[in-house]
Amino acid sequence: MTVTSPEPSAVRDELEPQHAEIVSATLPLIGAHIDEITSAFYRRLFENHPELLRNLFNRGNQAQGAQQRALAASIATFATHLVNPDLPHPAALLSRIGHKHASLGITADQYPIVHDNLFAAIVEVLGAETVTAEVAAAWDRVYWIMADTLIGLERDLYAAAGAEPGDVYRRLRVVSRVDDPSGAVLVTVRASEPVHFVPGQYVSVGVTLPDGARQLRQYSLVSVAGSTDLTFAVKPVDATATQPAGEVSSWIRANVCVGDLLDVTVPFGDLHTERADGRPLVLISAGIGITPMIGILEHLAAKRPDTHVRVVHADRSDNAHPMRERQHELIDALPNASLDVWYEDGLTGGAPGVHAGLLNLDGIELPADPDIYLCGGAGFVQAVRGQLTGRGVPAERVHCELFSPNDWLLD
Repeated sequence: MTVTSPEPSAVRDELEPQHAEIVSATLPLIGAHIDEITSAFYRRLFENHPELLRNLFNRGNQAQGAQQRALAASIATFATHLVNPDLPHPAALLSRIGHKHASLGITADQYPIVHDNLFAAIVEVLGAETVTAEVAAAWDRVYWIMADTLIGLERDLYAAAGAEPGDVYRRLRVVSRVDDPSGAVLVTVRASEPVHFVPGQYVSVGVTLPDGARQLRQYSLVSVAGSTDLTFAVKPVDATATQPAGEVSSWIRANVCVGDLLDVTVPFGDLHTERADGRPLVLISAGIGITPMIGILEHLAAKRPDTHVRVVHADRSDNAHPMRERQHELIDALPNASLDVWYEDGLTGGAPGVHAGLLNLDGIELPADPDIYLCGGAGFVQAVRGQLTGRGVPAERVHCELFSPNDWLLD
């Protein structure tokens, strides 16, 4: 079945009643088969456009199925809001997707490619007898409303960055490499003019791997804005029984040297403290999720040293704790800052503020009416959000980042 796609700019921002009725009736069916649909979609997409897997999509996430689940859940979340506008608008989800798309150089002309392969996958899985012209038209409208929203957001992000749509990569020279005791690698690149960004933002880095594929990954900035130097931290991901080794992080650890040139984007990302308006901050992280928090602390030390900030971090051990010494230096430089750390291996050395086991906010005093920034793996973020909810912290005060394509878990 062929569906004629409207131009994104011509799509309304709400469903017509007849489309809402059809989407409501078919949403359970789509939801029940969403994993099959998205698997078929990505298979079709990469068969028709193999360059996208080599040069844009994260091959590791594809191998694990993480990207498929992220796409499926984001579309289902958006459709659920469209058919029930009384539900909270997924603005935060769309913002995170838009920033990530901009950091990858996604442009409006790529959305029809996704549309055509997605709808072919829906028909493949559900059958043409189920996906009637009316059903296809209703879900077509859902797709284009979501796509048009993202296209507009990404257009604004490119304009704010002073970049033409998609033209976000800059070839920058590596001026420093520091190997952290935790195994992380801190890479500093130098731009031709000062780079302004918001603390907590990230850059995408593009590298060409031995098989010729150009893979892209995003890394949080841990330097202060307004300098020509940008520093980001890379924690190589080793292979496990459930995931392959990190291709780009491993390549950077093995190959990047001072003097090399890297393709690095202008900064993007919406986990930042500009919304804090002088309120006290709570920064909670696990593992390499510490990096945006280090960026925020660097900003506070340079620009807002009197800020009240509670820092909480969890890791496997003190040896695995990325940028541990720099974190302590920044805490010492902020007169109204405090630090609590949890180590899973149980070895605390009796140091004050260091706890054994998994992070537990019970007994940790939180400031009144804080803004809370949370970064880590999906399980960690969900567990800490549950603890914060149990402490009566309003959801709108908690700003999250996941270092995975599972941002839909945050909504």
